[in-house]
Amino acid sequence: MKQSKALFINILTIGFALFSMFFGAGNVIFPPYLGLQCGRLWFGGFTAYYIADVLLAVFALFALLQAGSSERLMERIGKKASIVLMTVIILCIGPLLAIPRTAATTYELGIAELLPSLSPVLFSLLFFALILALSIRESSVIDIIGKFLTPALLLGLAVLIIIGIVHPIGHISDAVQVESVLETGIQAGYQTLDVLAALVFGAVLVKSATSKGYHEEKARLKVLIGASVVAGLLLLVVYLGLSFLGASASEIYPPDISRASLVISIVQHLLGKTGLIIFTIVVALACVTTAVGLVSSAADHFATITNRKASYRLCVIVICVFSAIVSNLGLDTIISVAAPILGLVYPPVLVLVAVSLLLPHVSNSICISAVLGALVMSILSTADSLGLSMPWLHQMPLANVDMAWILPSVLCGVAAFLYRLPWLERAEEDSEQEETE
Repeated sequence: MKQSKALFINILTIGFALFSMFFGAGNVIFPPYLGLQCGRLWFGGFTAYYIADVLLAVFALFALLQAGSSERLMERIGKKASIVLMTVIILCIGPLLAIPRTAATTYELGIAELLPSLSPVLFSLLFFALILALSIRESSVIDIIGKFLTPALLLGLAVLIIIGIVHPIGHISDAVQVESVLETGIQAGYQTLDVLAALVFGAVLVKSATSKGYHEEKARLKVLIGASVVAGLLLLVVYLGLSFLGASASEIYPPDISRASLVISIVQHLLGKTGLIIFTIVVALACVTTAVGLVSSAADHFATITNRKASYRLCVIVICVFSAIVSNLGLDTIISVAAPILGLVYPPVLVLVAVSLLLPHVSNSICISAVLGALVMSILSTADSLGLSMPWLHQMPLANVDMAWILPSVLCGVAAFLYRLPWLERAEEDSEQEETE
């Protein structure tokens, strides 16, 4: 009985940790805007978003668990290529996109409304001066605050969603403002960066399970599966509720409203000015803890790959300065810039995850071929989206849901398998002959 209770508590503890890893405070802006865009088809958009965000992130986590570490998972495509890919991932969840987004989210999601005289440039300087101070001297205060902030943010969102369901903001519009609801949901799911984060921070959860006494792979897997269910259900409730709030506001707010303005309007409509102030404070503190964790991880990565020629402190300073500059582009601009970058990065990463999880014993050459097929296709698709028109791309299977890369990836993997098959058979015959002799 005690063992069952301990298991349940550990699953809940790690489940909440997984929830907080996947649900950065900045993620609150995506589901309401998706609901607003999709109108009466909001549930279809939410479903695509949830799959592209939560389910794929969980798959990435289990691929990492099966491989043993992110390094082993990445090295399936070669050591040099793995360093390049991991660096690109770190840049995405670090100074290029995610870190600047924490500052832009904090400013636009309440600070600009409550302190209109505070310029975004001055705010970014103050924000990253704080991040710099907290990142250079690691402090347990951040961990302690983080443990309280996640439940506080979750409670605040629960209150917001319940009020929004009981007293809807308005009627859900019949109009659908996007060409493809599924494609829009998938792209919004990519923007959360959770799949990429799972490959970097997933090892922390594995260590957490091990530290609680689950040393055997089977026992550890049981805990992490349970934790994934807990996190998945929490994210399901939060994202579904936020998507509904956006959909219920689709007849009230114009389609060109910014993501941050929409969230502010919804919070103020449902909770009033006081609720907005509390919400702003919680989101701001959550963004600070997220930024500190991301800066520390990115700085450690760059210090490691340079063999400490660039010190950890120097990397922290450079990352903070660069992030402060990028954050002044504004939240919607950062999201727009992120779209083509993530369109390039996600397909090869997802193929690597899929091969590692579903076909762990196939040769690395097959994995590399499949990843290259996805990468080439993602480069062409991104070029097409940026104006280099290639109409034939739109005729590819699954192009309507932004997944035209799947077929080329599969074909490249199969071609590599068929090419290598005769050689593999000969090698096996030679090996068997040697054993007989």
